[in-house]
Amino acid sequence: MNSAFNRRTVLLAAALGASTTLLQACGGSDDEHQPNIVELAQSNPDLSILAEAVVAAGLAPTLSSGTITVFAPTNAAFAALLSELGVTKEALLANRPLLTAVLTYHVLGSKVARADVPLGKAITPVSGGFFKIESANGLKITDGRNRVSTITATDIQASNGVVHLVDRVLLPADKDIVATASALPDFSILVEAVVAAGLVNTLQGAGPFTVLAPTNAAFAALLTELGVSKAALLADTALLTKVLTYHVVPARVLKAELPVNTAIATVQGQSFTVNASLVITDQTLRTSGLAATDVFTSNGVIHVVDRVLLPR
Repeated sequence: MNSAFNRRTVLLAAALGASTTLLQACGGSDDEHQPNIVELAQSNPDLSILAEAVVAAGLAPTLSSGTITVFAPTNAAFAALLSELGVTKEALLANRPLLTAVLTYHVLGSKVARADVPLGKAITPVSGGFFKIESANGLKITDGRNRVSTITATDIQASNGVVHLVDRVLLPADKDIVATASALPDFSILVEAVVAAGLVNTLQGAGPFTVLAPTNAAFAALLTELGVSKAALLADTALLTKVLTYHVVPARVLKAELPVNTAIATVQGQSFTVNASLVITDQTLRTSGLAATDVFTSNGVIHVVDRVLLPR
């Protein structure tokens, strides 16, 4: 009887040992715990300020769960931000509203691997607003303030998503379309025209809008074309309103999202087209070039045009 019992004991022990080995092979061991995003940051010395900031903002529980993507600024990125803002680390960590707004601007509400990044298109973080990522000498992010950051490492896996490292802290937009244009000297006539037409409040609204912004040189050429003075143009509010609203699209459309050879409707009601070479044809069959694109604002985007567009 003892011999039979011993044989059963040996067989049971062997079975348990095999089961344990199988569980370990399948990832059942506690030694193979994959850290979540907060734990990953806390374990990386180069992300220590980010980890402090997440805790200070009360975001650790949020960033430890769900399925998310985090663009993680390094310590050097945070040091550069402190210099840029002219504040100490302690002051930044104590400013919870600012910290929360900035940190959540780095978070996407789903897992987005490098291969799945929609290059050139608007990307909306959980905080709202947007930024874009382009592939030019590596992956570059343009944030809401038109600052550029480089993604230095991608696809760092965590239990609740993925992390991409960035060398500059991203900042959401802090100027609307009117404020952005007002800060650029080459749009002084455009700003005068917007004020004269009574469109300031409209273009400071929530939007989003896309504005095709003529430069001062474009307005100077228009005055010659129409044979009028700037004062006369600014005084003709009916014409001014018609022309200016023809430059506004009631949606945010980045360069990569422009529909080619397709009528694009404007706030004014008439449309224009853009070809593959980024040449615009207006309702009078005049053409204009896009001199610069994707100037981001808090309520949309500005594209610079080298000729004033005219509706019929």
